[in-house]
Amino acid sequence: MYRSINDFLADWKYESEATTKIFSLITLETSKEKIHENVRSLQRLAWHLTQTITEMGTRAGLLDQDALEHEQAPESMEALVEAYSNYSILLSRAVQLRWTDSSLVEKVPMYGDSWEKGKILRILVAHQSHHRGQMTVIMRMLGLPVPGLYGPSKEEWAEMGIPAMD
Repeated sequence: MYRSINDFLADWKYESEATTKIFSLITLETSKEKIHENVRSLQRLAWHLTQTITEMGTRAGLLDQDALEHEQAPESMEALVEAYSNYSILLSRAVQLRWTDSSLVEKVPMYGDSWEKGKILRILVAHQSHHRGQMTVIMRMLGLPVPGLYGPSKEEWAEMGIPAMD
């Protein structure tokens, strides 16, 4: 749970940039490809992460309306990256303007339960990390490069001339 707006904002900035890095490596050809009937496409996962910003932001009282609730994913990954980036910034600004460090312990109704605002922020970050992990596995299976987000990826180790661990 976050207890400081600034701590969240620093994490959110890094995590949003990491998410954008992943989205930017998805090609139009691979964006809609499904590797299994029970696995979402990369485009669907990317759009889910984008829509979650407005859905959770609205439920939490940070945004006045869920602008993406009934919207379909953009056709191009460039447009999806732009939408994600814009709503990520909007969420950051809303947290800064509407919440304070002391308000992070206040509870709001979320998904049939009551969550502290600081928990909502932690779940927003964890949710992105969770789905990015899924996306990197799918990307590997589709032959796309995978960036290192918390350390070098296999490709980045190779670029440094260091054997990657098996």
